Amino acid sequence: MSSDTTGLQLRSTVKTGGILELSLARVATPEPKPDEVVVRIDASPINPSDLGLLFGGADMTTAKLSGAAPHLVVTASIPPAVLSSVAGRIDQSMPVGNEGAGVVVRAGASDEARALMGKTVAVLGGAMYSQYRTLNASQCLLLPPGTRPAEGASCFVNPLTALGMVETMRAEGHSALVHTAAASNLGQMLVKLCTKDGIPLVNIVRRAEHVEILRKLGAKHVLTSGTPTFMDELTEALVSTGATLAFDAIGGGALASQILSCMEAAATRAAKEYSRYGSTRHKQLYVYGRLDRGPTELTRDFGMAWGIGGWLLTAFMQKIGPAPAQKLRERVAAEIKTTFASHYDKEVSLVDALRLEEIAVYGKQATGKKYLINPNKGLVEVD
Repeated sequence: MSSDTTGLQLRSTVKTGGILELSLARVATPEPKPDEVVVRIDASPINPSDLGLLFGGADMTTAKLSGAAPHLVVTASIPPAVLSSVAGRIDQSMPVGNEGAGVVVRAGASDEARALMGKTVAVLGGAMYSQYRTLNASQCLLLPPGTRPAEGASCFVNPLTALGMVETMRAEGHSALVHTAAASNLGQMLVKLCTKDGIPLVNIVRRAEHVEILRKLGAKHVLTSGTPTFMDELTEALVSTGATLAFDAIGGGALASQILSCMEAAATRAAKEYSRYGSTRHKQLYVYGRLDRGPTELTRDFGMAWGIGGWLLTAFMQKIGPAPAQKLRERVAAEIKTTFASHYDKEVSLVDALRLEEIAVYGKQATGKKYLINPNKGLVEVD
């Protein structure tokens, strides 16, 4: 690899007038400083958090494709009601992709950087839908020998979110968890993590066919929302587990309120006397996703000892500090082929990621349709 290499990078731009533009730009790969390395990115997942930046709130049913590979351009309309929420990024060409994995192909002069030369690493730092990334060596997580980039591509967002949920539970004095949209890649990791660590977990899915996915992983409590018996089944699961903490990936609708209501019903079942203020046992729900972008609807029938708020992985990692955060990363690396293994429905190149038929699939965020981008698939280095 020469010192003046360039590479393709997927860019997202919200244009004046409410048009989204997706394209591939050729960018220079900076020469690494002493404490930096250049990573050839061979795998990067498309996470829900990536789609928000990638699509910019556009209505992708209006998407159109023009140009010839690799100079494809996708355009789509952004509804006027959404445009104000992305006003801060208008006419800015923004790189996409939170995390990925690949091989270190160039290293700076420091011992830390040189030790990574030729090694397979997982990286977090944005702009991962790129052929190459120059990063500080401290941003690289060395993967166990024999680990392929595709196996380590999802080392950060989902595994650390699962671990962060468990650590939040412990720090706040809870003993069990509730998780929604639980058949997701993250949800499956959480099932395996809680099983291994002996933590009771109540899983809520949106489709009956997702129940078996989690049952096969050993999940004991798997409930389907929206069924006639859902509330009764949820209350019984909460009585059984004692869960008073929930992480909600849905966000909108009535599910958050239903969970708090059932927590209250479970808490008051053993009460010896009536209180008009409800149970004194605190019930907490954190919204960490936006699968439903509608309003969060609360029906106040769950007493006064409750809380609802947002939860973000970045803020959690900053709160616990560098040393505890590094321990969590090291656990992920050690269990990347077991507890934190990820499964992908399809691997695509940067060019294929812009094709409308692929966008129509991965843009739905459907369970069992997780995509992996290989930025160097079908492309060659250009000096």
